[in-house]
Amino acid sequence: MAKVLAVDDEQAILVLIKNALIKDNHLVTVVSDATEVCKMDLGNFDLILLDVMMPAIDGFTLCRQIRPAVDCPILFLTAKTLEEDLMYGLGLGADDYIVKPFGIGELRARVHAHLRREKRGRRSILYTDEVHFNLSGKELYVSEDKVALTKSEYEICEFLARNRGQVFTKEKIYETIFGFDGKSDSLAITEHIKNIRAKLHAFDIDVIDTVWGIGYKWRQ
Repeated sequence: MAKVLAVDDEQAILVLIKNALIKDNHLVTVVSDATEVCKMDLGNFDLILLDVMMPAIDGFTLCRQIRPAVDCPILFLTAKTLEEDLMYGLGLGADDYIVKPFGIGELRARVHAHLRREKRGRRSILYTDEVHFNLSGKELYVSEDKVALTKSEYEICEFLARNRGQVFTKEKIYETIFGFDGKSDSLAITEHIKNIRAKLHAFDIDVIDTVWGIGYKWRQ
């Protein structure tokens, strides 16, 4: 059982989400007025579903406002399918997106996948030549400096670093990290890799190689 917050200005969508997720015994809080979200104790939630196109405050703006205060996965609900819109949203710190209209089965599967990912156990430390990972704390360090990665960005780095030199397609990375078939969601991985590189470049670190026509690998 998890605590899920769903924010959407359409009541019908909120009813659908709540009815779908209570089947998995989740406690679902629904909010139709996005301006109320910043007043809530968001630290109690295990996952947030956030509509993009809302009046008063759009989902992108709201995500940017709440991301510093929450550590849980944020999934966008969006009818926007333009690549630049989706890339922009993921760049704000969201973990994933679900394109409207979506089916109940897909919604439940994606929520389950992200919640399951949050429960994965970790221990010890993983070292590479350039960085080291605090596996229990889900943290990546360059020397003594912690790199400010989102959870999804960290997961991608850890997966690639554990399999140094191996090339993985964007679809395989998505499926491994999020636990969901990623055939149509390679864009999310592209944007996450872009953000990871930008953050590591600030430390003069470049460890993720693009293998053109295939995918990515952590440099040996």
